[in-house]
Amino acid sequence: MKRIIYCLAILGFTLVGCNPMEDIYDGLDSSADPIVGTDFYTLTSDDYAELDLGFGSFNSIDEAKTLLPGFLADKYPFWGEGSSVTVGYNLYIGSAEGVSDFTGSDIYQLTNSDYAATGSDAFGFYPNTDATTKIPDVLTAQIASPTEGQIVLAKYKQYFENPVVGLANIVDYNFAGSFEGWSIVEESGSDDAWTSQSGYVQGNGFFGGQFANVEWLVSPSIDLTGENNLKFQITHALKYATDASLLKILVSTDYTGDTGAATWDEITLATPPGVDTLDPSEDYDFSAYDGQIINVAFKYESTDTDAGRWRISNMAIKTLGATGETNSKGEYFIYSGGSWEAIEGVYYLSSADFDSMGEGSGQPGQYNNFSSSISPNDYLPTFMSLTFPYGQEEEELFIIYDYYSSSSGAQRRGNLYTVTEGEWKGHESTISTTLQFGFEDGVWVPDNTIRYTMSDSDYAAIVSALATDYPAATTSMDNYGNMDRRPGNAAEWTDPMVLDAINVVLDIVDPSAEEEQKYIVTIDVYNGSNTTEDFAVIKMGGVWVYQ
Repeated sequence: MKRIIYCLAILGFTLVGCNPMEDIYDGLDSSADPIVGTDFYTLTSDDYAELDLGFGSFNSIDEAKTLLPGFLADKYPFWGEGSSVTVGYNLYIGSAEGVSDFTGSDIYQLTNSDYAATGSDAFGFYPNTDATTKIPDVLTAQIASPTEGQIVLAKYKQYFENPVVGLANIVDYNFAGSFEGWSIVEESGSDDAWTSQSGYVQGNGFFGGQFANVEWLVSPSIDLTGENNLKFQITHALKYATDASLLKILVSTDYTGDTGAATWDEITLATPPGVDTLDPSEDYDFSAYDGQIINVAFKYESTDTDAGRWRISNMAIKTLGATGETNSKGEYFIYSGGSWEAIEGVYYLSSADFDSMGEGSGQPGQYNNFSSSISPNDYLPTFMSLTFPYGQEEEELFIIYDYYSSSSGAQRRGNLYTVTEGEWKGHESTISTTLQFGFEDGVWVPDNTIRYTMSDSDYAAIVSALATDYPAATTSMDNYGNMDRRPGNAAEWTDPMVLDAINVVLDIVDPSAEEEQKYIVTIDVYNGSNTTEDFAVIKMGGVWVYQ
């Protein structure tokens, strides 16, 4: 009988005391002696990502004060009242003046008809063509009502070598960091199946598990009027799909915004997609759509048991024409006095420029952009020294480039570079600074508290200033270099006396301290043994008082 009772007792303890460590943790912060710590912590790139700060900096001190308390609560879960952490972080102070004129300008992408209008029978400028002299006429023809001072980035392609006759792209979508104007159409499911990634768009129905979704990615209208003998090609990869037929490439000639009301033809490619690599398909016969206006759609479908991962980096529609390897370039023009003029002192990085910095995984040339993991600061100083080696002292040049942010997508960024002591140096748009936080009333709050430990010279200043008021106490301090805190002792330093002493010291140490400045002052004391004691004070009404 006793054995049964003991077993029940053990079982009861097991049921009631499910997690004794949880009770211990819960009690740590509310105990009489909570953990009181002091630390200096500098944020890392992973920390900025956790805080959803793709730029690797805070936009303002107020933003840091808002976001960091929650971060500190996670990092120091068992620290209690009186704890203090000084956080080192990057603060954005702004780009160099004039950068935003270029990063926020309009963009015009030259078309095949634009190249033809300038005398080129290819799909880009020939190697020996001076694009700078040709583009103003294109902008005049294509931008109907320019305004005085309007700035445009004209993007174009230029052949490295004279092109040869072959298949050439007349429509080319590069999905690196952008949906390229394509629209997402939800059919069913509550998840965002299509997302934009650094090097491709991705359809995926796996969110910690497989979920049923049907979501379309539909192109803008594609005008193929006057084109014939067309070919279609897609560069993509497919992984984890049990039934690949759930993922479809569709074409419609009557789409008006409602996928369900349109007629869709399915394209069945002979070449399978890559798995872990983005592989091009064959040049699929697309002549059924010669001369028509169409929309292309990528339809992604997943189920609770089948959620493939479909990545698409490029889609092109081709026809017979001049072909060859091209460099994607850009130049800035301003509308001034009734005409378009090239802007000097600004340089837009081309695809060849990115490639020159490395085309491997994790290098700028992989997707022809920079990102939070591929910092322009790691590459541009070397690029500048190699590309513009003869820059003169104090010469300036704006460098503008494509950038991909995991939180904001594709964008343009830039910086102003200046030759300083023979080297190109970029304007520093961020500074490294610190912000102190204290743990008060159960939460982390921005705190201006300064910790200060009294020195021998401080004790000497106290003795000199307060000898007449507190002769016994100051004599003891002069002899022993500390404060006697034994209650009732003739040389005792009471709390009001200590506050007088702190006022003497802080008025010397920090005479111009602002109102509500806080200090924690550490003082050597004797209370039966030699130790230290902390006193928290704040400046109010021009004097230091206890907090």
